[in-house]
Amino acid sequence: MRRKIPSTTALSAFESAARHQSFTKAADELAVTQSAICRQIGTLEEFLGVKLFRRTRRSVALTDAGTAYSRRVASRLDEIEYDALEVMAKGGQGGTLELAVVPTFATKWLLPRMPAFIGEHPDITVNLTAKTRPFLFDDTGFDAALHVGPAPWPGTHGVLLMHESLIAVASPRLVAPRTRLAQADWRRYRLLQQGTRPYAWREWFTAQGLEVEGDMSGPRYELFSMLAEAASAGVGIALIPRLLVEDELARGTLVQVCRYEHQSDKAYYLIYPEAKAENLVLAAFRDWIDAQAQQYRAPARQQGRTLNPASASSAR
Repeated sequence: MRRKIPSTTALSAFESAARHQSFTKAADELAVTQSAICRQIGTLEEFLGVKLFRRTRRSVALTDAGTAYSRRVASRLDEIEYDALEVMAKGGQGGTLELAVVPTFATKWLLPRMPAFIGEHPDITVNLTAKTRPFLFDDTGFDAALHVGPAPWPGTHGVLLMHESLIAVASPRLVAPRTRLAQADWRRYRLLQQGTRPYAWREWFTAQGLEVEGDMSGPRYELFSMLAEAASAGVGIALIPRLLVEDELARGTLVQVCRYEHQSDKAYYLIYPEAKAENLVLAAFRDWIDAQAQQYRAPARQQGRTLNPASASSAR
């Protein structure tokens, strides 16, 4: 069955005219005559059976249908240009992995390790896009996702990378001269909240047999990177996965204010649709990231483990 696709020449003319709200400026941009732009847009309107512009003697303006269509056309042309530039750059060699990621994990854990992957696979490009919520792979162009949750999504394969171990951290200036907080100390400080985990502090205290008034109050931040920055600045105490603040702990901009370390019910996974299981580019990345995460899985931390002062500073 023949596809009903307008000519790319007509679409390019329409996208330029829509962006400039001018046939004349579109003609200048595309190095053609104004009459050529008019003909291309007229051909496109005839093909669609819809008026895309309202024309007056001195100007043109998009119709409602033209406005909506122009947004979609611009997006599709951007994708086509991107694909063309990628093929041109690689000469048809190698491959590309489109990866959805939870932002802080990608920034703090994955990206510092990417030079090693590039060294092993210089012909593979890994593109990262932030996604904080589950999604349907069929509705996107993603090949895989780095996801944090209790389990992989239905209809996907999942590679367990590591479990999540939560620690309470703060700026050393905020808690000085204390280095560890007792139960009575908690009410002195503001508890920073992670926006998608409203019960995190309560669960953390409950696991220790504690009740702390105001455990669900305090400023809320969407990303763990925001929590880490706020805690480093002395805004309050944050509850953050240890693996996401390794650098801050090493530099001393954050300190662990309680020896208790809690393994949550969440874990980090590489997940991908079943149809991608045999994809060679994905397989290369899957094997590499699984090896990178191995040190975080063995030995596995025990649930609700309380670390002694020495191990609290070294268990990273």
